[in-house]
Amino acid sequence: MDYTLFVTPGLGDNSYLLASGDEAVVVDPQRDAWRFLAAADARKLRVRYVLETHVHNDYVSGALEIRAAAAAEIAAPARGQYAFPHRGMAEGQEVRVGALRLVAWETPGHTPEHICWLVYEDGRDDPVAVFGGGSLIVGSAGRTDLLGPEMTDGLTRAQFRSLERLAALPPSVQLLPTHGAGSFCTASVGSMDRTSTIGAEIRANAALAARDEASFVRQQLSGLRDYPAYYAYMGPINRAGPAVLGRLPRVEGLAPGGVAQRLAAGAWLIDARERRAFADAHVPGALNVELDSSFGTYVGWITPFNSPLVLLLPEPARDALVEAVTQLVRIGYERVHGYVEGGLPAWQASGRPTRSYPTADVDDLCHAYLAGRPVQVLDVRQTVEWEAGRVPGSRHIHLGELPARLAEVPLGAEVWTACASGHRAAIAASLLDRAGVGVRLVARGGVPEWLARCYPQQR
Repeated sequence: MDYTLFVTPGLGDNSYLLASGDEAVVVDPQRDAWRFLAAADARKLRVRYVLETHVHNDYVSGALEIRAAAAAEIAAPARGQYAFPHRGMAEGQEVRVGALRLVAWETPGHTPEHICWLVYEDGRDDPVAVFGGGSLIVGSAGRTDLLGPEMTDGLTRAQFRSLERLAALPPSVQLLPTHGAGSFCTASVGSMDRTSTIGAEIRANAALAARDEASFVRQQLSGLRDYPAYYAYMGPINRAGPAVLGRLPRVEGLAPGGVAQRLAAGAWLIDARERRAFADAHVPGALNVELDSSFGTYVGWITPFNSPLVLLLPEPARDALVEAVTQLVRIGYERVHGYVEGGLPAWQASGRPTRSYPTADVDDLCHAYLAGRPVQVLDVRQTVEWEAGRVPGSRHIHLGELPARLAEVPLGAEVWTACASGHRAAIAASLLDRAGVGVRLVARGGVPEWLARCYPQQR
């Protein structure tokens, strides 16, 4: 079996190009699907099908992009309620590509309509692989709470039965899941490996080790992380069918005056520079989301969905623009109205004001505690992280909830924002600064380091 694995780190997801002869299928593509088509073109493959395992909650599907560019047919769960033309697949139905058969297996749990795809080579009775989507994942299983509390119990019990079914496949069957390490669609952190085998998962996957259904339900629903706010919009977009882009949208450079006009009209300024550079000087009201693989996720978490955006980018700005817009397109953010041409220096040269706030390292936070200085710490980590250990006297508001809970942050004293490394704390600091709260960013290190190094001294 000949497949190419595409990993999208910020989403924690896998997509696949499966080839046989001169034909191919793409499995669970993200919206920037031209990368899969380029790989197929390089190998002179004709993409015949796009296979979906479920209605995705964490990204906009690229199925329609591939259909428009390659005349491929979309084969997706029959129960998915898609509003665009597709081949609805139910239990046992199959598509063929070259010398391969891909057979749909109904595996509800992660979502009600979820299917896996068993891959059979001609002349073999047993499958050689299974595209597991959000059912069985390397070291974990797909979470079952994303569609609301009224559906969670039933989906979790369905997931238990689906995993039992998958575990009964031959041990040699390759497991090719969609979700993996870094995805908020997984019930637990799982493994850093992207693919596995059924046999390896039986030996090591805790999701397959539950004694019974009740134990699995308790295990599956304990310690779940909060997930991004933009998830609520992905299902409806994917059912209706997103607009076909054909390529990455072009974004114009803006002079400071044009930036100011768009901000006055309601656009959000997302400053993607490094956190200390932002703290030293930034456009008033800007949000600091550093441009790493999670950039799109956090923009989609802390701004109203598909808000108009203007970007202020690190150098080299052209490369940064491509990366930022790609991540935003994947989650349905299409209203990038421009980027600040010339960056912050151009803004400053125009005579427009900037703001700043102080930063600290975790050692500074430690010294303040050891010296008995009162410090108001705002911990913006996930609840499961907070429950595992915290700075005594600190206040906890998860970053994803902070925009709606700014009124709970005291105005009278400087607030030190902290997380595990400084990344999320930087976003929080910019939110507080935007709201007029005096803030100091713990830019290097975080709560785990404080607990390991400072807490023993304090005690």
